[in-house]
Amino acid sequence: MIDFPIAKINLGLNVVEHRSDGYHNLQTVFYPVPIQDALEINPMDEAFPSTSACCLKVVNATIDCNDDDNLVVRAYRLLKADFPNMPRVYAHLWKGIPSQAGMGGGSSDCAYMIRLLNKQFSLGLNDQQMMDYAARLGADCAFFILSRPCYAEGIGEQLTPIDLDLKGWHLCVVRPNIPVSTKEAFSRIHPHYPAANCLDVVRRPVSEWRDLLFNDFEESVFALHPEIGNIKQQLYDMGATYAAMSGSGSALFGLFKEKPEQFAQAFSDMFHYSCTL
Repeated sequence: MIDFPIAKINLGLNVVEHRSDGYHNLQTVFYPVPIQDALEINPMDEAFPSTSACCLKVVNATIDCNDDDNLVVRAYRLLKADFPNMPRVYAHLWKGIPSQAGMGGGSSDCAYMIRLLNKQFSLGLNDQQMMDYAARLGADCAFFILSRPCYAEGIGEQLTPIDLDLKGWHLCVVRPNIPVSTKEAFSRIHPHYPAANCLDVVRRPVSEWRDLLFNDFEESVFALHPEIGNIKQQLYDMGATYAAMSGSGSALFGLFKEKPEQFAQAFSDMFHYSCTL
C-alpha cells in the first residue's frame, strides 16, 4: 500500500509565550502544498529473518538519524505497542520534500505512516485518534492526518480546520543549501503576541498580507544567514504578492498572481518548486 505525504507552509508564525515545560506556545496557519514524498508499506514475510519489526529504506535523500529514530519507524512502534498483533512491515520512503526546510517533511511521513497502518491493517482508528498518536511524536505531526488548512495553537498540536482556499495563486518555493536547526532558529526568539492574529489576517485579501502577516523566526534566521533573507527579497522583486519563510526555515515561498518567468533560472543551484494551487 502506498500514499504520498505532502508538505506544508506556514502562513504567519508567531511565538507568543514561554511554557513551563521548556517549549513555546505558537500561533500559525498551516496550509498544505503539493510537494510530496512517497511512502509504501508491505507486510513482512513471517519467515524473514529480521531483528527489526519495521525495516525502513529511504531513497533520494540522506537522513541524519538512525532508522530506529526515524519518525516513520517510531510511528510504527507507537501503534505496535497498542496493536501487538500488527504484522512486521517493510517501509520504503522516497523523499521529495526537502529536509530542514520548515515544510514538515518528517512530520508528514510520520502521520502518513499512521494513516497507512490504520488502513492496511484495519485498526479502526478515527481521525482524532490518529491525530492523538501523531501529536505524541511531534508538534506538527497531527496536522498531516487531516492535511487541510488549519489554525494551530499550543506547540502546534491544537488544530482548528479553517476555510482557506488559495486556488489560482502560483506558489514558488526555494530551499537554499543552508540547513537551519530548530534550536538555532529559537536562539534569538523573544515571545510576544502580534498586533494582528494570523487567523484574522489570512481571511483578508492576500494583497494585504505583506504588512500584517509575519514569521517571527525570520528575524533570528535572517540575522544568522543573510542569504536566506535575500531570497525572500528576490521573490518580492520577481513580483510576489506575499513572501515568507516557512516554519523555522530554511525554505522560502512566494505567492504570485502569475508564474514568474525567471524563477527556475534564478534558483537553479538549489531546491526550487513551482505550481499553480
